[in-house]
Amino acid sequence: MSEDEANGDDEPDERETADDEPETEEAETEEELEDQADEEAESDDDGTEEEPESAEDEDTEDAEDEKDLDEEVNELEAIRGQLDAFETQIEEFETELEAAETEDDLDEVEPKLEAFREELEGLEIPDPPEEEDEEDEDEEDVVHPEEELQDRYDEIEDDLDDLEDDLEDQRGPYAEDVIGEINGVSGTITGTRWTIEGERELIEIVDDFLDDTNGILGASVALPDDLEPTEGAELREDAPDPDAEGVPERLAATLEDVTDAVEDAELDPDEDAETIADLLEAVDEFEGDVDDATAWTDLKVREQLRREGFYDVLDHVKDFPPEWHALKVHEKRGNVDLILLALDSLGSEFMEEHCMEALERMGPEEAIEPMIQKANRRDTKAMSILGKIGDDDEQVVDTLLDYVDSNIQLQRPAFRALGEIGAEDAVQPIAEELATNDNPAVRSNAARSLGLIGDTRAIQPLSDVLEDDDADRVRASAAWALNQIGTKDALEVVADYADDRAYLVQAEAERADLEPAA
Repeated sequence: MSEDEANGDDEPDERETADDEPETEEAETEEELEDQADEEAESDDDGTEEEPESAEDEDTEDAEDEKDLDEEVNELEAIRGQLDAFETQIEEFETELEAAETEDDLDEVEPKLEAFREELEGLEIPDPPEEEDEEDEDEEDVVHPEEELQDRYDEIEDDLDDLEDDLEDQRGPYAEDVIGEINGVSGTITGTRWTIEGERELIEIVDDFLDDTNGILGASVALPDDLEPTEGAELREDAPDPDAEGVPERLAATLEDVTDAVEDAELDPDEDAETIADLLEAVDEFEGDVDDATAWTDLKVREQLRREGFYDVLDHVKDFPPEWHALKVHEKRGNVDLILLALDSLGSEFMEEHCMEALERMGPEEAIEPMIQKANRRDTKAMSILGKIGDDDEQVVDTLLDYVDSNIQLQRPAFRALGEIGAEDAVQPIAEELATNDNPAVRSNAARSLGLIGDTRAIQPLSDVLEDDDADRVRASAAWALNQIGTKDALEVVADYADDRAYLVQAEAERADLEPAA
């Protein structure tokens, strides 16, 4: 044992430690050198090397930012100066417009306003800077100068709009305004249905208007001597003969003479402003009088029906209300027009129901158009009436086809009507309902509709239903439909079910007559 060990000295040998440490440091140094060499090589390959930003560069950037800010400030100041000038011009225009007394004066102001608007619209206000972060709710909103300038621009634009409106208001009135007003009243006269009383009133009203305009213009326009209202014209029974014009048309022709007189007067808006104003006042009063004349729509419904002759068939009133009694008489006499008139005029549900029932019993072709209109509004009674009429008009069929795949309340009358009409275009869509609809009542109605139509294309789908349908009610309807079609093929199908489980099907099979008629 050495002396050191004997003394308990555990410290490592200094020579061994010294030898180990340099090896580690040397290894680390070599790795660092290699990494540095690689970085230098990459830097050489790129040809660039990042350098720290100097104080001089920072000063340059600050100078550029300050320059941009100065330019923005200068731009806003220039815009502010333009707005100042615009506001001054607006005040000058207001003064000029107030001083304008003639059309020539206004003609001088108008192009100035047009040029000013063009210049104003050429000025662009910059948008305010976008807010990067939302400020605290308690902090007041910052108003940017751009927003202030935009507000001033908008006010100037509003003032310009007002000036342009004021200029137009100061113009005129013109002779053309008078003519336009007269033509408007003339259109009211010819476009309104008048009573006899109304036509008499119109004659007096136009005559008074002629007195006023003749006095203002020094003209001599007069009404025709033979102008009298007729009862036939009130009921619109006058013949559509252009030579047989009614009171409204002849009054309109007289008013054309008045407008000709206005044109011939060559009224100047400045020199004759008072004359034009007097004419406009006369036309305004004329228009009010025409509006107050008795039009047909001013009459109560019963008075309208009375004048139309609806109650003329009554010697006495047997039923109440009297319209119901008159309706029964008109149905017996076949007066379809008066029944349709009552249907259109009377607002009573009671009378509407009785009018529709009368039309259903009569089945008149004159009712097709009003019934189509009602059927388009899902009126099932109107559908039934179209079926009773039986006209296979394309518009009628198309109207009813719209309800083939609807709900059962609408399908049933539509199926029935299409069957009564014999609408061949309905065979395919009704056959599809027969084959696919889950409701036995719908399938039964579809089968009967196909039987009424009588098209042989329905034999096969009806045969399939007769063989396979679970509902005996539907099978019985299919058998009935095949009997209705009545061809040999159809009857042979039904005849095979003489021993069917369902009595109604048996009855249809027994009814199938395969023997040819003698």
